Amino acid sequence: MPTPEAAAIAAELRTAMGRLTRRVSHEDRIPLGQVAVLGVLDRQGPMTTSDLAADQRVRPQSMARAVGLLMDQELITRRAHPTDGRKSLVELTPAGRAALEAERGRRAGWLAQAIEAELTDEERELLARTAGLLDRLAAR
Repeated sequence: MPTPEAAAIAAELRTAMGRLTRRVSHEDRIPLGQVAVLGVLDRQGPMTTSDLAADQRVRPQSMARAVGLLMDQELITRRAHPTDGRKSLVELTPAGRAALEAERGRRAGWLAQAIEAELTDEERELLARTAGLLDRLAAR
C-alpha cells in the first residue's frame, strides 16, 4: 500500500502529465496511436502485428486496424517473415520515417519553446533530471 505522500505525488503527476500530453497532442498531425506504432518500428525494427499489439498493450484486432491505416497512407509496408511463412513483418517506409521525424520535430519544437519561455535555468536543470526519473517509472 503506498504512503499518503506517494499517493498525492502520483495524483499530481498523473494530472500534470495528462495536461501536458493533451497540450502536446495539439501539435500532432498523425493520431497518437499511429505515431506510437511508427515509433516502435523506428526503435525496434520490423515486427509482427501481434508483437506490436503486445508492445502497445492493445488487442491484436485494434493493432490490425492501425496497421491497415498506416499501410493505406504508405507509412509502413508488410513483408514475409524470414523464418515463419505463416507470419509477416511490418516495417517503416521512407515516407513513414519522414512523417515520424516531422511529428517528433513538431512536438519537441513546441515543448522546447515552452521550456525556454516558462522555466528558469534552475527549473530547466530540475526538469532534465526529472525526465530520467519519469522514464524509469514508465519502464516499471
